Parts: sequence; structure tokens; C-alpha cells
Amino acid sequence: MKVAVIGAGYLGRFHALKYAAMEDVDLVGVVDIDEDRARSVASEANTKAYTSFRDVIGKIDAASVVVPTSLHYEVSKELLLASVHLMVEKPVTTTVEEAGELVRICDEKGLIMQVGHLERYNPAIETLMDRVSQPVFIEAHRLSGFKARATDVDVVLDLMIHDIDIVLSLVRSEIKEIRASGVPVLTPRIDIANVRLIFENGCTANLTASRISLTDLRRIRVFQPGCYVSADCSEKNNLIVTADRKAADPTKSIRPEFIRHQDTDILDRELRDFIKNVRNGKRPIVDGRAGMKALDLALKINHSIDEALSQAKIKDVWK
Repeated sequence: MKVAVIGAGYLGRFHALKYAAMEDVDLVGVVDIDEDRARSVASEANTKAYTSFRDVIGKIDAASVVVPTSLHYEVSKELLLASVHLMVEKPVTTTVEEAGELVRICDEKGLIMQVGHLERYNPAIETLMDRVSQPVFIEAHRLSGFKARATDVDVVLDLMIHDIDIVLSLVRSEIKEIRASGVPVLTPRIDIANVRLIFENGCTANLTASRISLTDLRRIRVFQPGCYVSADCSEKNNLIVTADRKAADPTKSIRPEFIRHQDTDILDRELRDFIKNVRNGKRPIVDGRAGMKALDLALKINHSIDEALSQAKIKDVWK
């Protein structure tokens, strides 16, 4: 399969190197408007460098779109119209309308569009998905140190959207209420945020994301009748605690289970699954519609944060 990587930044470089190592993939080229960067990554991946994504149209079957989020729609639409299958990094686009248009094109042309919600390929999250059937309360923390390269979007679209996607896949219910707060600290965009999601079926999810933390943490905990499941995405492990609620003394039936997964290259797993999905015409774990749904909720959370800041009369020092 002939593939290209559009965008040779920090993450695009890894996409190129992963494809280059796949025996059944021909990495046709790496594209970046910065010619020096394109040449550097292309040389490392033993392929050709291009400065326009249009130069690879007609030469490829599939592509990774790893450009800034503001360019996702423009680049993806043109590639889809040229019948190129896509792996688009998250968030899928900047607006729900843009995402909907890309989904429509995929449907019309029978194309695969996979969205890069990488955490779905983390074995700790896969175990969480397998063990959770009736979530009642979910708590997630996704904290990281400040990285200047990731500031083209706010922390909700950058980090929290991973947990938004996971929660939406676990809770099969409409959202009844959104209560969110956040604040810009080191950038003009929201750098730390918290949201409480209340679903129609009674489940509640409390999500916190920060990109100004002194320590890194990526953990999600799910509580359901008779069972507690925790997934540590950084350490790739699970803690599962079950109890027999019908026992005379349920506290004596508590059974803890700790699962430590082998270290896994989840980006490699994600990209190999993308290639497999394109070959087999299989729907991705996170397709365009799932990516659009996560984006829609992320934007609603941001709207709720803006309203909270306005009501609190917080002065925006960046304006």
C-alpha cells in the first residue's frame, strides 16, 4: 500500500518512521511546507520530501494528516475527493460542520477515515472497555507538563478529548447537563479545565485536564455495581476490584486484581490497524463519526467554560 505523511512536525515524524518500518507499506513521501523539515524527516525515513500535499495525489492510496488542526479540513477534504483513505490526527477538524462534510464524502466514496484517538490502542484502556458494562460514575485525570508545541488548540481539544472519546464509548446515553470551568494560565487558550457530565441514564463523569502540571498523570477510574476498574494509561496497568453483592458480607468477598501490561508501541498499533482497515474495508475503532461526536462535546465544554468565565467576570489578560 502506498502511503504519505502530510505534516512533518513532532508527531508527523513518528508517523513517517512507523510506516517506513512496515514491510507491507510503501512510504511514498513526507510533506511539509517547511522544505528543510520535510527533507530531514524524509531522509530519516528513507523516502522523498515534498512541500505540497497536492504533489502526492495520484501516487498514494492512503495518508496520515498530521498538520495543525486549523488545516485538517482543507487538506483532508482535497485528499478524500481524490479517493485517498485518511488517518487524521485528533481533533478531527475545528468545527462539527467541517467534520460532517468529511464524513459525508467518506460515505459517498466508500473511504476509510480514522481519527487519531491514540489511547484506544492502549492495552489498559482496552481492558477497561472489556470490563465495564454499566458505568455509574467515571473520573479521569489527564495532566501533563507545559509543551509549547501543542498550543494551537486549548487543553480540552488537546488532552481532555481523549477521555471524552473514551467516556462516550462507555456511556451509551445522551448528555443531560454540562458543568465546566477552566482558565488560560500560560497561553491565551484554556490550559486547565474540569467538567462534570451528567447523562440521561444517571451516569456522571468528572474529567480534569491540565497542560501546566508539574507531574504527568493519565488515569481513568470507572465505578459500576459490584466493580471498580482503574486504567493507568501512562504505566499501562489496571486495577480491578470486584465484590459479590449477594454475599452475606460483601466486604469479605472483595477480590482485587492487578494487571500489568507489557510495554506497547500504541502509535505503531494504531497505524497498523489503519492500514489493515483500509485493506479490508473495515470500520475503524474511532471513525469519522466518533471523532465528530468527541469534537462536538469538546466544543460544548469549551462553550460552558466561556460562559463560566464571563459570569465570574474574569478578565482575559491576553486580549
